[in-house]
Amino acid sequence: MNRVIEFLDKVIEVNSTIVIACSGGPDSMCLLNLLISIRNKKELNLIVAHVNHKIRKESDNEALLVKKFCEENRVIFEYKELNEYKNNKFSEEDAHKKRYAFFREIIKKYNAKYLVTAHHGDDLIETILMRISRGSNLSGYVGINCFKENLDYITLRPLLFVSKNDIIKYNKDNSIDYVIDKSNESLIYTRNRYRHVILPFLKKEDKNIHLKYLKFSKELEETDEFINNYIYDKKIIIDNYIVINKLKDEKDIIKKKSIELLVKDIQKKDYFDISDRQMNELMKLLNNKNKSIDLNNNYQGVNEYGVLKIIKKKNSEYLEVVFDKNIEFNDFIFYYDTNNGDNSNNTIYINNEDIVFPLKLRTRLDGDKILVKNLKGSKKVNDIFIDEKINKEKRDRYPLLVDANNNIIWIPGLKKSQFCKDKSEKYDIIIKCEAR
Repeated sequence: MNRVIEFLDKVIEVNSTIVIACSGGPDSMCLLNLLISIRNKKELNLIVAHVNHKIRKESDNEALLVKKFCEENRVIFEYKELNEYKNNKFSEEDAHKKRYAFFREIIKKYNAKYLVTAHHGDDLIETILMRISRGSNLSGYVGINCFKENLDYITLRPLLFVSKNDIIKYNKDNSIDYVIDKSNESLIYTRNRYRHVILPFLKKEDKNIHLKYLKFSKELEETDEFINNYIYDKKIIIDNYIVINKLKDEKDIIKKKSIELLVKDIQKKDYFDISDRQMNELMKLLNNKNKSIDLNNNYQGVNEYGVLKIIKKKNSEYLEVVFDKNIEFNDFIFYYDTNNGDNSNNTIYINNEDIVFPLKLRTRLDGDKILVKNLKGSKKVNDIFIDEKINKEKRDRYPLLVDANNNIIWIPGLKKSQFCKDKSEKYDIIIKCEAR
């Protein structure tokens, strides 16, 4: 365990607050004990976060074991029961999301800098082999990181330096109690088949095989980071789209990795995945101007105006045009004017310094909001349509004036935004609309 202690001593700052994900199993109890052993030296504030999934009858006793250990060792104990799952059915994916939501809640509560989890060397081997078998990409094959910087905290996995056997021996030598989840023995689960069938064979070849996989993972991580930095340094990706001409002389690996980075950005806020076939289609799309392809979860890849974007599909009535001259748009006529008009919602006054050109006219998108003039905060466009008794069919065709940053400037005839000026204020643009 010396290497684990050296890692913790190196990366953890003095006087830090640490949240430890602790299930009560041999791995997390070993980890907790190791952190307690360096607590005084590093002046650490330790918080255990324990999640009871309420799936097995033993889970309540496991929670009591962890709580008792924390009380005996002056460690703060935070507890969460999970009683509801998506579609009323337990799934590891749903449980994982709920666990980490709880961990983030505790991190925020204590303003912690680190989240420490008990993934070990055997877990790393299993993860890499499973992803190779399933198929992934360069960043996916990395497996599990020892050190990962998130937006508000750092995740540490110090036990990646040791095997499961090392952990069991440490617990035995230090008389550490722990619980065993019997479901980990069942070959029904894919990971367990790797754990009990493939891993023993690899360990016969080399008892420290996990260190070879850790080295392999680290080299992949460094390669992946180098390629990502290259893409951003070359400004191949700007504002979540790919500048296609920047890829003209690049190898396919740079093109593919650029697309993967767009996908990853979407995955931070929405469910989105692509198959190998769709990746190949997106690669071909780089060479097909003014074309689009359908992807999963209502997304589409679009090649237009020299850039490749991955965006949510617009509704079937969606229209968008640049407003640079007098124009008819669905049921309205729009025009620039040089004469002052009235203060009704049919005329707006704008200062060009407040907006980003070009101005556009478009129909609505899901979630559209406007900063209504003389109203604190924003309001959903759809709510305004409902308040104004605009029928559903007309709502989908109703024009909105937006700037290049997609700020909604005006809902013609209905509402002005905070970008619109009064006649007494400074302005240099007048736009009027009339119903056709």
